[in-house]
Amino acid sequence: MAIPIAYNLRNLVVRRTTTLMTALGIALTVAVLVIDLALANGLKKAFRASGNPLHVLVMRKSSQSELGSALTREVYQDLKSEAGIARNHAGELMASLEMVTVISLPSIDSPKGMNVTLRGLTPVGIEMRDVKIGQGRWFAAGQREIVVGASVARRYPRAQLGKRLRFGRGEWQIVGVMTAGESAVDSEIWGDLNQITADYNRQNGLNSTLIRAADATTVPALIHKLDDDRRLNVSAVRETDYYERLTAAGAPLEFLGIFVSLIMAVGSSFAAMNTMYAAVARRSPEIATLRVLGFSRASILVSFFLESLLLSLVGGAVGCLLAFPLNGVTTGIGSFVTFSEIAFQFRVTPAAMMPGILFALVVGAFGGVFPARMAARKEILTALREV
Repeated sequence: MAIPIAYNLRNLVVRRTTTLMTALGIALTVAVLVIDLALANGLKKAFRASGNPLHVLVMRKSSQSELGSALTREVYQDLKSEAGIARNHAGELMASLEMVTVISLPSIDSPKGMNVTLRGLTPVGIEMRDVKIGQGRWFAAGQREIVVGASVARRYPRAQLGKRLRFGRGEWQIVGVMTAGESAVDSEIWGDLNQITADYNRQNGLNSTLIRAADATTVPALIHKLDDDRRLNVSAVRETDYYERLTAAGAPLEFLGIFVSLIMAVGSSFAAMNTMYAAVARRSPEIATLRVLGFSRASILVSFFLESLLLSLVGGAVGCLLAFPLNGVTTGIGSFVTFSEIAFQFRVTPAAMMPGILFALVVGAFGGVFPARMAARKEILTALREV
């Protein structure tokens, strides 16, 4: 015969002070883990929202990022002659030659300055991407005008619509704020390719070319052909795969968060264990009474173990509640690949909270198994004397 769960719930309520203290310790551990997973989820979402499966990014052979790549306009013209490149409604080839560099701007979190990606591109490059103007307008060709991403506008006080930024050979007017569905593009600044290359004296020192394939079946063939062309000396990669590689920027933080959570979990487990041992010591007469009433040792073991799990479940739920206010909060992380900051939002989703709840249950199980075993092994007469 099993002991009713109401018995365990009543005991947790009666011992509400120790219950709350132990639950809070578990909650803090779970909160750290959930926040860490929310950070990783937000970063992955930003990068995964950036790529298009029909896009092929072309860089110099062996380059790991656009910033470390170099392409000439001659190579770009040769690329445009490849078969399988899509055309827009105007009949133009959807191939965008681009220059990428970084500029330093004071941010909310780093007043001394953080690197921000500056991209020079043509109207075709804008057309190829899923990006819209939220405020203002697009930059004009041949002018020192720029458009900033929505995340840049939020995090950098100087990068506001109507203000000017100084880089290159002069000042640039911010004429628009673009939105790109919380993708990595929201962390970039865009301007006219020819004007930016002229300011940086890099008319023939470009970084990459973005190509849109005619259809999904053409993408692998196009990548294979470009990789094998020794004359071009380029490396082609699907744009979605390129941004997937960039998620490695969050790996150290994810590892650190999990490591800290594991250390805290040890303390939380011992706290739960002490709480349950104290409960066993105080409830010896109850244990003896349960045995006299016919409850088996196994029932008592399961009951005390379940009580520890309920305690940890409360802690897990509180931990998720502590982490939830961060949902949607924008932060940023510096990438060792792009050498610039990527802004993204914390994503406290069920996918992030579920591991936290399971983690709490593991902590409760470890902290409750030994006290539960001790309660089940108590002899009736011995338990009755412990009053």
